[in-house]
Amino acid sequence: MQIEIYSDVVCPWCFIGKRRLEQALETSGYAQQTHIAWRPFQLNPTMPKEGMDRRVYLDAKFGGTEARRAIEERVAKAGEAVGIVFAFDRIERTPNTFDAHRLIWFAEQQGCQDEAVEALFHSYFTKGREIGNLDSLAGIASDCRLNREEVELFLSSGRAVQEVRAEEAAGHRLGIRGVPYFVLNGSISISGAQPPDIFVSALEQAEETVRKRKEGA
Repeated sequence: MQIEIYSDVVCPWCFIGKRRLEQALETSGYAQQTHIAWRPFQLNPTMPKEGMDRRVYLDAKFGGTEARRAIEERVAKAGEAVGIVFAFDRIERTPNTFDAHRLIWFAEQQGCQDEAVEALFHSYFTKGREIGNLDSLAGIASDCRLNREEVELFLSSGRAVQEVRAEEAAGHRLGIRGVPYFVLNGSISISGAQPPDIFVSALEQAEETVRKRKEGA
């Protein structure tokens, strides 16, 4: 089973979707036979390099403080159901996430991409850590089996800029407008952080599609 997940590391529903997919993989028995690849999708590609004050940004995006808080409460409740304790009050800035996506790309080359994605989600949403500057990203990377010096050199260079942009462009060609977005075996797509049973059904459908292809070959 091959699963590509288009996401952004500042999207709380992407974190929730990760947990729900993991639950589905465990309960359905697909966990040991599934390879997951994380793909970039910036929710705000025009975000300034230094990021923005999170409350100012989200109040403007959602139409005010009251609306933002209502959304955060809904997200927090959904997070609790899958074991995530969101600490929105600790998050000071909404970062530009392009370098975080470059780090995720780098982690894939090192064989620990899912671990890096988990560390980024956890650092941002439960600890309120900065994930927009290189020093902070290197520190997070060192927590998940990556060499800090190598990460610093990589992020300070221009490496993987074109690769990450190409992967993001591929997502736009698929017609993706929001994340998380899951592509199973290149054939079955799921948009949003769906309940585990929806994922299980899609996993079974994706496997059946592959079986029919082989039989027809």
